[in-house]
Amino acid sequence: MEVLEMKIPEYDRNKELKSFDDSKTGVQGLVGTVVTKIPRIFINDNDKPATNPGHYKSDVCFPIIDLQGINDASKRVKIVQKVKEACEQWGFFQIVNHELPISVMDEMIEGVRRFHEQDNEVKKTYYTRDFDKTFQYNSNFDLYKTSAAMWRDTTTCIMAPHPPDPQELPDVCRDIMFEYSKHVMKVGHTLYELLSEALGLNPSYLKDIGCVESNFIVGHYYPPCPEPELTFGIRSHVDFGLLTILLQDQIGGLQVLHQNQWVDIPPLLITNDKFKSVQHRALSKKVGPRISVATFIKPHCPDGDTSRLYGPIKELLTEEEPAIYRETTYKDYETLYFIKCEDGTTKLPHFKLYS
Repeated sequence: MEVLEMKIPEYDRNKELKSFDDSKTGVQGLVGTVVTKIPRIFINDNDKPATNPGHYKSDVCFPIIDLQGINDASKRVKIVQKVKEACEQWGFFQIVNHELPISVMDEMIEGVRRFHEQDNEVKKTYYTRDFDKTFQYNSNFDLYKTSAAMWRDTTTCIMAPHPPDPQELPDVCRDIMFEYSKHVMKVGHTLYELLSEALGLNPSYLKDIGCVESNFIVGHYYPPCPEPELTFGIRSHVDFGLLTILLQDQIGGLQVLHQNQWVDIPPLLITNDKFKSVQHRALSKKVGPRISVATFIKPHCPDGDTSRLYGPIKELLTEEEPAIYRETTYKDYETLYFIKCEDGTTKLPHFKLYS
């Protein structure tokens, strides 16, 4: 009896990555071809969403902070205390009554949807991996660095401190990006005041040291995934900025790691802050698309700016609690994050004074 051996074609990951990248249509382009299985470049062999089911919990009471009455002295004290507790114990909190109009939030979500669902030939003109471009559209900024691609497409644009030329933004989302940026910065100023007070400092402290200068808006688009158990929308990671304000639509999918358990976060406005760098991720889903908008409010770090150093706040240091991190420029911190972005971990240990 003769047995024929079947030769399995060798998997050329780099070739598949380049083919996907060269299409300039992202994950949405794959969905447009009615795929029933995800390409191999998206399969995460080391960390699948379906693994470790015992480390997942959906009934945890996460912090929700009502900002109503924030200008009333007695109410503000209670709000600041809640912010402090949330930052120390969770590293994130949800806010309500934040004065960011619902109509503006809804239109921002729709603006992201309009961009990603427009004609591919129009969308392709914005596809780039050139970080110097004002408006960038691509799929997986770290596509060639990670072991598995994530099931999402993304737009990015720096809206402050120097507003972009309106003509460089797509007309399908141009107006709402400027409008949303204006409102979200107001929320950012309020949150930085509360964070300052939660640290026992003057309300303007974090603003005065330059933490509220830059406004970097990221629009994520997660198409429906035929095999959500094999890949993530965004893998587990810690954000690079000091403060992230996240808006997500009603589909959900965001999870944060709390006490070694993944916790579902229902759709509200989320903040992720410096008190505690919390790991979080976004699941892929069979339904969709899911849309989220992350705004990173952080220091502005122009090239050549080496004079302004960031480190442990001196007013918080004592003999019993000395500095454990060295000072560095925010530019160097951010650069290190993106050089070693593939593991999604915080880069703070690199700046520790003692090992």
